[in-house]
Amino acid sequence: MENQLLLLTHAREFASNLILTKVSKSVKFHTLQHTEEVVAACERIADHEQIAEEDRLALLVGAWFHDTGYSTGHARNHESVSAEIATGFLSQHAATAEFVGKVMGCINATKMPHNPKNTIEQIICDADLFHLGTDAFKEKSRLLLEELREFGGEDLSKKEWRQNNIAFLEAHKYFTAFGQEKLQPVKERHLAELKEKKPEDIMPKPDKKNTKEKEKPKEKNKLGLSPEQVAAAKKAKESERGISTVFRIVSQTQNNLSQMADSKANILISVNAIILSIVISTLFTKLETNSNLQIPVVTLVTVCVIVIVFSILATRPNINHGTFTQEDIHNKRTNLLFFGNFYKMTLPDYDWAMNEMMADRDYLYSSVVKDNYFLGVVLAKKYKFLRIAYNIFMYGLILSMLAFALAFIMPAPVEVYAPPQ
Repeated sequence: MENQLLLLTHAREFASNLILTKVSKSVKFHTLQHTEEVVAACERIADHEQIAEEDRLALLVGAWFHDTGYSTGHARNHESVSAEIATGFLSQHAATAEFVGKVMGCINATKMPHNPKNTIEQIICDADLFHLGTDAFKEKSRLLLEELREFGGEDLSKKEWRQNNIAFLEAHKYFTAFGQEKLQPVKERHLAELKEKKPEDIMPKPDKKNTKEKEKPKEKNKLGLSPEQVAAAKKAKESERGISTVFRIVSQTQNNLSQMADSKANILISVNAIILSIVISTLFTKLETNSNLQIPVVTLVTVCVIVIVFSILATRPNINHGTFTQEDIHNKRTNLLFFGNFYKMTLPDYDWAMNEMMADRDYLYSSVVKDNYFLGVVLAKKYKFLRIAYNIFMYGLILSMLAFALAFIMPAPVEVYAPPQ
């Protein structure tokens, strides 16, 4: 199986793209935002429970995939579909059968009613209903009701929805110590409010919202907008949200890859520094007694030094001049999203420039595109040097070991004793 961080990055990209492009817009609750919140909750509870790294990875992968089954267009048995999607993804990334089993267990554990069989399944169950024990409960409840009406086709009244919520909260329990300590008290408070207050006091009125939507054509006509224009504006807003999400995912991915490159370079530097210290402290003293060791020792030292140099080149920072002019901002020549372009400027100048950029949509998007592009350029440079360093290390190490083997096989040169004259 591939590197853990890389696998998690690919899982996030795959699941996010599937949810954004395949899940119906009438799904209001089980959105990408919900998935991201479940992943964040899993990380928080996992830190509290102090689970093993492999279990943590399986938990987070399961969290990213647990609602991808909504991409089929219906909610029925979406957990089973999500498990199938995750299995196909993991098979492409050479995951072990044991790891796949853990991920499947996490996804299937989210099926109602919850019946987790181990710690990570308990964590994802609590994370999936994390909102019950937070101040976001009322808003999430409203979104879920909208989803049931628009996507599920259920015609629930406010009274029925309130009774369902009360029954659900009374039957629900948190499994982890974190959930019982942090979330359960808040959930019980919400339950008490549901029992004491009228439905209209505890949540927005979806029925009234639907009525207003029916009256919208008249209101929009006062503004001079046709129904087609209203639909176009709504579509543009959804497109804007999708673009922002894509930019965020791309940026996170490139930052993760950059961290991985730095980590690989640090490993190479550390390993070769250790090899150099061992060679200098032990083998150099033996060169006087065995001249056959000269070539392999010099070869190994040269390889280590070159690898360290390329590893340093891969991680060496490169900072720009750090200034810009008003003309640069007006002509949209400066990317203010990169610190190297503004770190020498005063705060008032930077504040003015940022406001100018944010007021210009094209300039803002252009800056984001440039930021992602130059991150990619830096990544390409890093991985180019890393590839060279790893190739030198691999082939140089093999060559050095062969040289050492020959040095020990060949007989040591015999010194001819010359008697004093």
